[in-house]
Amino acid sequence: MKAIIMAGGEGSRLRPLTCRRPKPLVPVANRPVMEYCLDLLREQGFTEIGVTLQYLPALIQEYFGDGSDFGVHLHYFVETTPLGTAGSVKNASPFLDQTFVVVSGDALTDFDLRQAVSFHLERGALATLVLTQVENPLEYGVVITEADGKIKAFLEKPSWGEVFSDRVNTGIYILEPEVLDLIPTDRPFDFSKDLFPLLLKEGKPLFGITLEGYWCDIGNIAQYWQAHQDILSGKVRVRIVGEDRGNGLVAGEGVEIHPTAEIKGPVLLGGFCRIGPGARVGPYTVLGPYCRVGEGAAAERAILWDGVTMGPGSRAEGGILLSRVSVEEGARILEGAVVGEACRVLARAEVRPQVKVWPEKCVGQDTVLRESLIWGQGTGRPLFTGSAAPGFLGGDFTPSQAARLGAAFGATFKPGAAVGLGPFKGPAGDMLAKAVAAGLMSTGVKVVEMGRLPMPVFRFAVGALELDGACHLKEDAEVRGKVWLHLMTNKGADLPPGEVRKVENLFWREDVRQVEGEEIVEGTYQPGLVEAYLDYLLGTLDTDRISRRRMRVALGCQEGSAELASRLLSRAGCEAIRLDFPPSHTWGEIRRDLPFFAREIGRYGAELGAVVDKNAERLLLLDVHGFPIDEVRQIALLTRIYLEETSGKTLALPTVAPRAAEMVAAQIGGRIRRVKNHPGLVHQAVLEEDGPGRYSQFSLQFDALAALAYLIDWLARHDLSLAEAVAGLPLLYRSTRLVPCPWQAKGKVMRSLVGEEDGHPVQLLDGIQVSYPQGWALVLPDEEQPLYRVYSEAFSQEAAEELAAFYEKRLQELIRRGGQAGEP
Repeated sequence: MKAIIMAGGEGSRLRPLTCRRPKPLVPVANRPVMEYCLDLLREQGFTEIGVTLQYLPALIQEYFGDGSDFGVHLHYFVETTPLGTAGSVKNASPFLDQTFVVVSGDALTDFDLRQAVSFHLERGALATLVLTQVENPLEYGVVITEADGKIKAFLEKPSWGEVFSDRVNTGIYILEPEVLDLIPTDRPFDFSKDLFPLLLKEGKPLFGITLEGYWCDIGNIAQYWQAHQDILSGKVRVRIVGEDRGNGLVAGEGVEIHPTAEIKGPVLLGGFCRIGPGARVGPYTVLGPYCRVGEGAAAERAILWDGVTMGPGSRAEGGILLSRVSVEEGARILEGAVVGEACRVLARAEVRPQVKVWPEKCVGQDTVLRESLIWGQGTGRPLFTGSAAPGFLGGDFTPSQAARLGAAFGATFKPGAAVGLGPFKGPAGDMLAKAVAAGLMSTGVKVVEMGRLPMPVFRFAVGALELDGACHLKEDAEVRGKVWLHLMTNKGADLPPGEVRKVENLFWREDVRQVEGEEIVEGTYQPGLVEAYLDYLLGTLDTDRISRRRMRVALGCQEGSAELASRLLSRAGCEAIRLDFPPSHTWGEIRRDLPFFAREIGRYGAELGAVVDKNAERLLLLDVHGFPIDEVRQIALLTRIYLEETSGKTLALPTVAPRAAEMVAAQIGGRIRRVKNHPGLVHQAVLEEDGPGRYSQFSLQFDALAALAYLIDWLARHDLSLAEAVAGLPLLYRSTRLVPCPWQAKGKVMRSLVGEEDGHPVQLLDGIQVSYPQGWALVLPDEEQPLYRVYSEAFSQEAAEELAAFYEKRLQELIRRGGQAGEP
């Protein structure tokens, strides 16, 4: 049989490792990663091998030649323009005249591919995907199969709510030549995104086999570092070049180790390394050929490429030093830092954790480098939750982080585009907004400063000003010190997932567009937006009816929304009684103090009470007696208000919203469209369904002040009290639970939970929703925290609690068993 190695990847997420060499030539344990791939194929009988190339192809051809030095025969196929993964293999079609294997030149594995080939032939498959189990499937393509291996669904880089399996696509395929006929030649075409979904749609024999063994997709710095640890610890069966000297030390020829030096394995030393007096190396350290570790220097859990020099007393503690790096006396390279080829780190300098230094840079003497040169990657944690980047003041949300986020977002627009910007109140908000503005302006976009606006006013203004996009900074209503940077479309809606991914890729790739001089566009300031918002909102209300009703409303707000809410209600014709909560209160503390607020409703003779958070995004209603309206009834009431006043009769809601909305919609001839819980998707669906009528669906759901105004208007026009309006709603009860779950167990737990569901209707739109005669339950992995959220609804509180407790217990059992179904 023949094989194809896909070796055209640029490896942008591995920069600066790939600044000067293609990804397949990046050394892993002192050998190019593609060499391990050739070893695997040769040992399993594949000697006729095609190699697809695109990025720096000459370097790969020069190193591997015709393959004779590696015991194989290589054929090269070079793309002049990117063709996609499947397109690159199509480019080699003259070579592929029989069943063949496709592997990635930048993955490390010891799979027995012969098992996959036998499985493929036995099943009569057109294509077979080699699968493996991983702890965190979010960055991979999840594959769901039948019991016989037939593939029934793909999920490309899913959210936690879509992780219904922990089996992922490894990028290793067994294919028949006939599949090449389905690959077009006039555009890029991928295996996972295009070809395999096409085969699935057409009902072609498409199978997956899960192989035992080691597999690592070396796609980023963390995976690169992990591959070295796994090789040194023996987790993967590969050939290590060097002599085993015992005690975990493998050394190449010509290695010199001073008698007073300390080597603590596992350690790999390349040929002709010199370890000086009193130096320490290891454990889990790799030194490339010709490295020099000076007197008293130390390299621990570090990776050094060839020709690195470490001066006396210097330290490499978990860092990665590329070829010909010079680290002078007393300098330190800390955990996760990467220093590019031919860089100099001068005496007593310190390169802080996760900092990256591009090739041929110099870190000055006594300098503490906290950011990368020239750009910088920072931490590797998930950057976005939904469509917003969270962080903590005085912690990970620094001005430099804000500037880089602004630059990454700005790079998605054409130069000259107008992008709105708004800070939260206070000097910290102004500081971060200025940093974001600097990043935006560095890419050539025009920054439109909109002032300190509550979130709904800002969203309205983005659309009213016809901006191309916007950034809004806000303080978290729940957690002190936590802030969010929201990225928005030209409609003021949160970005959809695909656009968020573009920004994130630009942020991590660190190659955003930079302009200078006359290309930098001067920013502007737009005043009068609060008045425009109030005029718009009041124009949708029957203020005459409201005035005649003379409704008295107890208003519980915080600084940020209190003044605006009071002005809105007063101009609408209500008597607003301000009972402000302290500015420092979190939403949880406000709810805790709700009984005190409820008593004031009666004392002031108010018809209803309304509590609004400082960002004007959350609304809590209380009736004339001070009884809070629970979430189920509040959603049901707002559903009724919107559908009765709209000709479109469709309301878009996230999957976690109460099912009482469907019951209300059915009563008045409306429809509920359920959407995945990603804010960008919900916003997009709401805008699509926002039909002609008195009220805006977008404002109703994402603007607490508008929702309150619409409610008051509707009550006045129907001559109802809040209590009377709620009394006619369906009676449903809800219970919620939080179940802690380690990140690495989420995929297995989700797969097991899906597999155990039998006999009850199941929906897998987002998370797992199971219907029962007495109600329903939704199990949803949290995007930001290591936990599951359980929601249940039923026709009695007792039944809702029982359902929630049932799934809480099931999750706890699965987590305890490591995600495996069955008896403990």
